[in-house]
Amino acid sequence: MPLTTASAVTFLYALGYPIGVLAVTAMTPMAALVLRFGLAATILAIWAALAKAPWPRGAQLGHVVVVGLLIQAVQFCCLYEAVQLGSPAVLCAVVVAMNPVATAILAAVFLGEPLGRQRVAALALGVVAVLAACAKRLTSAQGLDPVIVLLGVALLGLSAGGVYQQRFCAGVDFRTMSAMHNAVALIPATMLALLTPFTVHDVRQAAVAVAGMVLLNATLAVSLYVRAINMHGAAAVAMLFAVIPAVAGLLSWLMLGQRPDFGVGIGLVLGGLACWLNSRGARPPRATTDNAGYVPEPKMAAVVDQRTQVSCGSPSGARG
Repeated sequence: MPLTTASAVTFLYALGYPIGVLAVTAMTPMAALVLRFGLAATILAIWAALAKAPWPRGAQLGHVVVVGLLIQAVQFCCLYEAVQLGSPAVLCAVVVAMNPVATAILAAVFLGEPLGRQRVAALALGVVAVLAACAKRLTSAQGLDPVIVLLGVALLGLSAGGVYQQRFCAGVDFRTMSAMHNAVALIPATMLALLTPFTVHDVRQAAVAVAGMVLLNATLAVSLYVRAINMHGAAAVAMLFAVIPAVAGLLSWLMLGQRPDFGVGIGLVLGGLACWLNSRGARPPRATTDNAGYVPEPKMAAVVDQRTQVSCGSPSGARG
């Protein structure tokens, strides 16, 4: 993945956490999401139409709908509800940053990708990172903390959506896919908004937060995220979550004055290490050549076999 792509996805995705907190403190969560999904779907649909991008059809359309419900509706409905219940932005970022580890497990189960020792170690380290980040809430909460549950479901939605997209939606244009994701997510968000209070506490802050959320996060960040998955795979894009929580923590400190506690700090370090281990374990073996032009044994065998076919009068060899 080019550095420019990785940097843009990291910064814009991390920016979404403090902006989301600003939006939820200015209005109710589902009100913010109705505006987010509705405006983003409109902007992206216009962009796709101007670019004459192809729209998915048939079975592929159904797959895009499933991915939209997972990545957009499940993730952000749970995240924004968790923020309303008191979760700081950096805690959301640390838990969702376990996306690479969760993606590795789901890819191993549903795509048959091997885990290996390093990725298993990354899994264990990722669990410790989440527990460290959530330690304050786990020790102070009496019974099951709904914030932790909501963040866990948000993580599962994001990871499952990325793996499902890699498996079934690899050829879909990122603009039409992002437009459809937001349009599909608007349906459950609207239903929840009708069942919960729809209140705006601070009109000015809500306008600024929604504008930033729609233009920077919902439109640019998610479109780049979807496009990067199509081009580089879910595992490679998930690796960016090794850096996203730290950037989100810094932005939350600057924008909201939220300083991460000791447990979250440990979670940031261990989470980044878990993502790094996962990336090393996920790297496929590469067939390399040295400066002298040495060809590894499997490739040389294929060349010899092809030459044998030519010498034996293979029709394709004759044409070559």
